[in-house]
Amino acid sequence: MLATGIAFTYKLMYIHIMSQRYSVAEARSHLPTLIDQAQAGLEIELTRRGKPVAVVVSCRDFERLRGNRPQFGDAYRSFLKKYSLEDIGLEAGFAAAGRDRSRGREVSL
Repeated sequence: MLATGIAFTYKLMYIHIMSQRYSVAEARSHLPTLIDQAQAGLEIELTRRGKPVAVVVSCRDFERLRGNRPQFGDAYRSFLKKYSLEDIGLEAGFAAAGRDRSRGREVSL
């Protein structure tokens, strides 16, 4: 029973907590290992001259991040079809009232 708990803890630590950081040069020589780690759920950060430039993630995580999400305007119109502004406690012109329509300040470049 204890061995199972230790194995679970190791998997949890490996998959969810630890992220790795490699220089691009290191990543070239360890690519198969990096792919295995990413596939296991690890986020692999790639650096160039010590600065982060890219992240390698699994296809599953990438699809989740990229996802088919509606644009804000589409989501807002869908929301308004289901709920009226009065139902949620807003007046019809609430957004227009908060916008400053003045010309703005003068800037010399």
